Amino acid sequence: MMSTLKQYNEQLDKCRKVFAAKLGDYGPSWRIMRPATLTDQMFIKAKRIRTLQTMTDSARIEEGMAPEFMALVNYGLMALIQLELPASVTVDITPDEAMTLYDKHASDTRALMEAKNHDYGEAWRDMRVSSITDMILTKIMRNKEIEDHGGRTMVSEGVEGNYADIVNYALFALILLSEADGKPK
Repeated sequence: MMSTLKQYNEQLDKCRKVFAAKLGDYGPSWRIMRPATLTDQMFIKAKRIRTLQTMTDSARIEEGMAPEFMALVNYGLMALIQLELPASVTVDITPDEAMTLYDKHASDTRALMEAKNHDYGEAWRDMRVSSITDMILTKIMRNKEIEDHGGRTMVSEGVEGNYADIVNYALFALILLSEADGKPK
């Protein structure tokens, strides 16, 4: 079995390549989105994953779950960038600046994963992808509630921690999906 960090970095690199390609197509147009809009985008993606997991008939869009988990990684990192920068109604950073910020937040999120993964003994490896989806949806719903209360919490971590956890859970799901694809049927 590959090391978690190696698998994590491989999946993150795939997400980064998609992010960079979309920057080439659209630039950092997402800079005009408020964090709550990104939370709603993540909700749509996570909801689609859950629908795919519970469908009894075939999907009408044959993309599968992996692209949706990749989108969760990228939207989560964009949300962390948005929280760092002042709100904007224009595209106020270059694609290169966006990539630098993406890499910074990806690095911070990876460090969080390493710390938690150490303390939790890689418990995620024994989870079902469907349970990871539910955890992501729970984190999204927590963020929606926090955002609806103006960002105030009494004892809970704020939206930043939930966004970072969503990114890490999505990367764990991508690892598990890639391992399942490599297993004999």
